[in-house]
Amino acid sequence: MCCKGFLKVMMFVFNGVIFLAGAVILGVGVWVAVDKVSLLGILGNIEDAPPELAQLANIGYVLIGVGVFLTLIGFLGCCGAIKESKCMLLSFFSIVLIIFLVEVAAAITLFVFEPLVQKALDEIGLKVVKSIEAEYGKDESFTSVWNSTMSELKCCGYYNYTDFMGSQFVATTSLYPVTCCASSLRPCNLNEANKEPVVGCFQVLVDLIENNAVLLAGVALGIAALEIAAMVVSMILYNNVGR
Repeated sequence: MCCKGFLKVMMFVFNGVIFLAGAVILGVGVWVAVDKVSLLGILGNIEDAPPELAQLANIGYVLIGVGVFLTLIGFLGCCGAIKESKCMLLSFFSIVLIIFLVEVAAAITLFVFEPLVQKALDEIGLKVVKSIEAEYGKDESFTSVWNSTMSELKCCGYYNYTDFMGSQFVATTSLYPVTCCASSLRPCNLNEANKEPVVGCFQVLVDLIENNAVLLAGVALGIAALEIAAMVVSMILYNNVGR
């Protein structure tokens, strides 16, 4: 009985963590979906964008779905442990197992097809640059989104200041966005932008991911360990129900 009670507590803790993680992801998803002034807004306004890129702009709704799904799983696991329901425990185990296998498959696919991912990112880059040339300085909403993104990330364009060379903004003012110049004391013309080129927003995001790679890997391993432990405990409780 003591061991069984301990397993119930562990099951409750595991699923409590899953429930809280789902709530956090749900909150982030709502924030991303509501926040239109972001790089996601830029992606959603690119002309002739591939379907995959257009879907990326809706990632907030994906996060909302994932968050709701995780909260339901956490609730299911907790109820299954407290009520000692074989049906709930088996359902919880099956769902977590499927999620774990999907995560492993996704990690392997990303590792094996990394060159294809890089190629896809390069194609996306060309689309973004073309959209900047066509819309920046012409479409007020598009221009505002880019200005907010560059100001927040301290970056210039997708790759660098050359992304703006064919834009109406440069054609009419002979100037570049102020974030493209390291110093704001002088007008940001071609000479100033070329002196100390500011890194592009794409590289800023890549650097952010690389600088936090260890943290991200640790979180991924922690989640995997939590999922395995939750499956083991749920199966032990499942076998002990009725004894």
